[in-house]
This record gives sequence, C-alpha cells and structure tokens, in this order.
Amino acid sequence: MDTPAINVIHKRREQVFEAVVDGEHCLLDYQLSGNIMTINHTGVPSVVGGRGIAGALTLAAFQAARSEGWKVKPACSYAAGWLQRHPEFADLQA
Repeated sequence: MDTPAINVIHKRREQVFEAVVDGEHCLLDYQLSGNIMTINHTGVPSVVGGRGIAGALTLAAFQAARSEGWKVKPACSYAAGWLQRHPEFADLQA
C-alpha cells in the first residue's frame, strides 16, 4: 500500500510549515532572525503519528532555508535528530 504524499505549506507570515493529514493540523514553527531560521517545535498529533509527517515538515523547512540562503539552528530535538540523519543538509547548520 502506497503512502499518500504529504502536502506541506510554508506560511511565511506565521513562520510555520503546515500539513493537514486526516483533518489533523501538523506544524513546524520557526523564528527567522536575519538569515538564521531557528526551528522551535515540530508537532504532529499522535492520531496521525508514525507516517513521516514530522520528517516531511522538517525536510520542507531545510529545503526552504537552502533556497532562501538561510542557516538553520535546530532548537527542536526532532529537527536536531533529523539533521544528524541527513548529512546532506549539514552545511546549513548555524
């Protein structure tokens, strides 16, 4: 069985990446200071957990940082662990 794609939306004004899965709002929030994106929190409700949603949110955040020329400070423990598992984004770490 294929896992459906997770549609992540970057809401710049709110400084969040959001995905709605089965009606549940999943978020990664960050704070931008200059060219440093600090990822503060990644939240996925337990009813939709285990589907790779947090990973999709974090990937979208790092891809946005790369395209914008930002560095990333992974203050959230999930984002810090994700970065360790994805060395291809190590150059973005602030």
